[in-house]
Amino acid sequence: MDQIIFIQTGTGIDVHGQDVTKASVRAIENAIHSNSMPGVQEALPEGSMENMKTTVKLALPCDIDELNHSKVKEAIPYGQVEIKLLDGGMRTTSGVTLNQEGDHNDQMYIVNASVEVGY
Repeated sequence: MDQIIFIQTGTGIDVHGQDVTKASVRAIENAIHSNSMPGVQEALPEGSMENMKTTVKLALPCDIDELNHSKVKEAIPYGQVEIKLLDGGMRTTSGVTLNQEGDHNDQMYIVNASVEVGY
């Protein structure tokens, strides 16, 4: 990315199920859900959303190999998406194991995201 226009951060949690993809998508949604970028299209080359580039940096606590990159990219509605994985995030107890929620243990996964938009 040559020019960054917008950066927003977010946190996502999967309380039950120990799914880093679910926590990652929630972190991205948390970062972009309540934002509007009305001038971004005009700032992009040729005024085209096709020229928008997004770098998503995810700080994962574990299970990096289990991240579903396609599902993560679907959380970004426009342009080209690059995912960069970092060590970080957090695992902590949820206080209970709920088998009906897909729990393998009592851990919740917390993922941090930085969403950088530009061209």
